[in-house]
Amino acid sequence: MRIKNTNSLTSHGNRAGREIVTKLLDTGLDSLDPYFRVKEFIQLKGNKIIINNNGFEMKGDPHSGRLSFNLEDYDRVFVIGAAKGVQRAALAFEEVLGDVLTGGHVIGKHGEEIICKKIGVTLAGHPVPDEFCVEGCRKIEGLLAEVNERDLIFTVFGSGCGSLFTYPAGNITIDDISKFTHMMQIEKGVPTSDLNPIRTHIDRFKGGRITRFLKKATVVNTVTADPSKMNTPVLRVSYFDMLKHNTFFPTVATATTYKDCIEIIKKWDAWDETPESIKKHLLSGTEENENMTIDEYESYGYRFFGLIFKDSTVYPSVRKKAKELGLNCIMLSEYMEAEAREAGFVDGNMALCCERLGEPFTAPVVLMSSGENLVTVGKECGIGGRNQEYCLAAAMKIDGSKNIVIGAVDTDGTDGPGGFAYDGAPPCLAGAVVDGYTVKEAREKGLDLQEALKTHGTSEPLWRLDCGVAAMDNVSALDLRIIYIGDDKNE
Repeated sequence: MRIKNTNSLTSHGNRAGREIVTKLLDTGLDSLDPYFRVKEFIQLKGNKIIINNNGFEMKGDPHSGRLSFNLEDYDRVFVIGAAKGVQRAALAFEEVLGDVLTGGHVIGKHGEEIICKKIGVTLAGHPVPDEFCVEGCRKIEGLLAEVNERDLIFTVFGSGCGSLFTYPAGNITIDDISKFTHMMQIEKGVPTSDLNPIRTHIDRFKGGRITRFLKKATVVNTVTADPSKMNTPVLRVSYFDMLKHNTFFPTVATATTYKDCIEIIKKWDAWDETPESIKKHLLSGTEENENMTIDEYESYGYRFFGLIFKDSTVYPSVRKKAKELGLNCIMLSEYMEAEAREAGFVDGNMALCCERLGEPFTAPVVLMSSGENLVTVGKECGIGGRNQEYCLAAAMKIDGSKNIVIGAVDTDGTDGPGGFAYDGAPPCLAGAVVDGYTVKEAREKGLDLQEALKTHGTSEPLWRLDCGVAAMDNVSALDLRIIYIGDDKNE
């Protein structure tokens, strides 16, 4: 079980419905474990490292095909990367490669247990970067300072690397980037899709710059996020679509310019609040010091693989489990990007319509959705997360329902920046599970849910109500939200 507190989550309220939602959330989390995907992806046979491309390539990859590396051609083999939950992938590389592996270094999130044995680990700040992010990048830089043609390097990046893999460029300091990130993402609620282009332009490694640093070596790029689910008008992005629209993966081409970054900051009325070092760096940007282009990246001939594709992992796993439970599972929205509280209100009202009128979906039914909602915190300082806020808002709408249960988790097992301190609770919840009894239970315990939403302090009331989810660390494939609408027979 990826969810650690299943018993408390399912011990009250709509117990049957809570058990269904918790099982579905747990199934989705389990399907995303990159440890098992790496074990399928790479093998060591005799004196060769063999890469299985089947199920790991993007559509339209011009370099398609199996790979093998004769170890006689290489003196050193490294693994480097950064992501929430990256150690699960790194550990699998360690176990597969064994003595062949020279070493490496990865950057994970504060609070994760260190599980790697041969690959070094730095735990750092997310969603706001800190000095440990820089420390981790410097260790990677030092490890590969004399990279050459007889080096084979596997990179592993994924969700969270926008913060964790921060190495300020020029005269920018980590304090400048931390303040800027907090102002943009926490106070103003700027979506990650708008923040990432700026991050790639104020960094020494992002925007393909680390690939230039490694260009003498043989490099295999892997990602633990789903590269086919970018926030673009394209339904399913192909290999070149990914390169064209990428603002996220640091090892490949990116799609934006210094000018775009300035326009994004001004669009959010944040230019005057932006640190001078960042403004100066963006204003001095030229074509000569731009991020890597598609042509440049393609000139290296490196391979790119996705370890996690949601179409072949989380979505079918949840659907299969729902079917085992005798339930139809419908995709409600694949990439939602809205204020978490408002999304919770909307989904709660929709679930009520299904319960009362049988429209637009007839109970019993499971509605699944994904994406990355937002929480605009402003100057409030409550501890919570977008999935917790979504669930608490939904709970207020479905108050009194005997049939509706709603659950949501960040698939990396940590929803929000962390810092939660309460007896028996993890420092960061993964999300929450609520039902039509949650508001009543809150009243009975004297908990003010309206105030929790106002201050964005959703972790404490949800945990005290046995609604907060504690989960194992994992990689992130954005959020997984489940709405279960039962009928009287299931009560």
